[in-house]
Amino acid sequence: MVGLGFTALLRLAWLAATVPILVVSLPIRPVGFLHRMITGFAARGKTMIMNSSTQKFTVPQRYFLHFYWWALALTTSLALSTWFYAYRKLVPLASESLSYSTVASHLTGGSHIFSSHKVPSTPMEHKYQVWRTVFVLLLMEVQVFRRLYETLNVFHYSPSARMHFLGYLTGLLFYTGAPLSLGISCASEALSYARDQIAEFIVKGRDRMPDLQIDWLELLKPLLLLGWCQWIGAIIFLWGWLHQLRCHAILGSLRENKGADEYVIPYGDWFRYVSCPHYLAEIIIYFGILVASGGSDITIWLLFMFVVSNLTFAAAETHRWYHHKFENYPKTRRAIIPFVY
Repeated sequence: MVGLGFTALLRLAWLAATVPILVVSLPIRPVGFLHRMITGFAARGKTMIMNSSTQKFTVPQRYFLHFYWWALALTTSLALSTWFYAYRKLVPLASESLSYSTVASHLTGGSHIFSSHKVPSTPMEHKYQVWRTVFVLLLMEVQVFRRLYETLNVFHYSPSARMHFLGYLTGLLFYTGAPLSLGISCASEALSYARDQIAEFIVKGRDRMPDLQIDWLELLKPLLLLGWCQWIGAIIFLWGWLHQLRCHAILGSLRENKGADEYVIPYGDWFRYVSCPHYLAEIIIYFGILVASGGSDITIWLLFMFVVSNLTFAAAETHRWYHHKFENYPKTRRAIIPFVY
């Protein structure tokens, strides 16, 4: 069973990745060396120019493509196996959604949001937990598919654009840990069911297996019957998703000559307020996923904390680069939080 051991390992990994970033963000002298080291590892593209001492162990920035191919494969596998398990074993779902969402029950004291391994108390709650997992994995699927498309068709990486090899490994680990964190609550039973079905197919053969008939209404209906919390999360997700789509289109359009190394100041959409609106949008995207998950799993909270700390740190470095590069850079822009930071 995937259970406590693997879940605890994921949580420890998110903590281990988040804490150093939070520490180096503190304005105290003892963390100066650690700050320079993490800045060097995290540098990529234009910010790599300001960290020339770390350029020995680098890979092309276009290797971002590897993140999204891998994330798409992993998320698709988890989503389909969980969806298949839910469809075959956990339908029909009640016509009415749970009266109170998971988040609401936490706010009223019905359960503990930081419980180490919350087990659904009723079969109906278990059904909703599995279908919620399908829902958030589908949101993640939409996100990584768009990022893959943008890497292939929107961004035109300069031949000289590089990123540190450790940063590359961190990206691969993130896009492994993120889908696993979203699916961990029921991955064990879903994968076990898929394994049993495959074993049965091997033993019996195709002719002795019952025909797989899919009722498309029953396949989609449980997702439509989830609570308001999931749909609010989806709306938040879509809001961030659309703005990130727009901001990435703006960034991609800045380098019409794909071989050029020249940088210009971006304008439009949330660039009016911050230097890194695409990072702000990504934080909103993962906050939407967190809300849609019900907020009951600390693993997803730790995933969100890592996204916030990592992107805030990266935005501060990018903001510093813009001010260093352009004397006429808009002074009213903040790094990532409008009017604040």
